[in-house]
Amino acid sequence: MIPKNTLCLWYDGTALDAAEFYARTFPDSIVGAVHRAPSDFPSGKQGDVLTVEFTVIGIPCIGLNGGAAFKHSEAFSFQIATDDQAETDRLWDAIVGNGGQESDCGWCKDRWGLSWQITPRALTEGFTDPDPAVAKRVFEAMMTMRRIDVAKIEAARRG
Repeated sequence: MIPKNTLCLWYDGTALDAAEFYARTFPDSIVGAVHRAPSDFPSGKQGDVLTVEFTVIGIPCIGLNGGAAFKHSEAFSFQIATDDQAETDRLWDAIVGNGGQESDCGWCKDRWGLSWQITPRALTEGFTDPDPAVAKRVFEAMMTMRRIDVAKIEAARRG
C-alpha cells in the first residue's frame, strides 16, 4: 500500500547507496522497491535506478535520482532521538565515518549532504525543562558541543 505521505529526497544517481546505508545504520529501516527508468530522462538513461522506496526509522521515503540540479540543505533534517551515549556515538560515528561531516549542536551531514540531528533524549528533556535556569544551563552546554555529550548535558541539568 502506498503511504499517504512520503518524504521524497533528491539524489544525484546515488539514491540506492544512500537507502542501503540508512537501512544498515538505523533501526526500523529497510530498502523496499527499486524502480528503474522506463526511458531516458534528463539525468539518466533507460534502465538506470530512478527511484528507491525506503524507510528510515519508520518514516517512508522515496529517493529520487533527479540529477545535480538540487542539493540537500540544513533546511531539512532527520532528528533522531537517542537513548544514551552509546547510541548517540554509534549513529554519529556511522554518519560522519561514512564520508559525512560534523557540525555544531548535535548536527551532522551524511556523504550525500542530508542533515541529521543526533539528539539524546536527555538534551531535549533538559532544554525543555520547566525551570528556566535548568533549560538555560543545558542549552548553553549544548551550544559548545558538536556531538552531544550526555554526561555533560546531565551535569548541566543538575547545576
